Amino acid sequence: MAISLPAGDDDEIVSAINTTPLVDVMLVLLIIFLITVPVVTNTVAVELPKEVNRPRVTAPENINIAVTRDGGVFWNEQPVAGNDALVERLKGIALLEPQPEVQIRGDGAAPYEYVGRVVFACQRAGIQKVGFITEPPPRG
Repeated sequence: MAISLPAGDDDEIVSAINTTPLVDVMLVLLIIFLITVPVVTNTVAVELPKEVNRPRVTAPENINIAVTRDGGVFWNEQPVAGNDALVERLKGIALLEPQPEVQIRGDGAAPYEYVGRVVFACQRAGIQKVGFITEPPPRG
């Protein structure tokens, strides 16, 4: 096979790459991505709960468990010896009918691990209602 070159003064071969097909492909890909991205970002339609900050009245039968910043656990202002002792006390409460709610007051500077241990102890004991007591945000 032979290549025919135009006759003329310039006997140089143009060695530049033709980028027009590359630009065409990139534009097509850009259009495809622009069309498919909104479809991907849509999720399953669920109605999220609205934030409600209302004070709750603590019933006398509810159990208040406080967690200090150093990991100490208190059952209605009485210290609890350890995690196993907490689980045993919670198992006794879990048998009551109706079962009282366990309300956890965690120190704001305490690592989440300490509060997580109390939540896990409630789960192991079979407590069905666990709540967290927090301070309302400042108004202003």
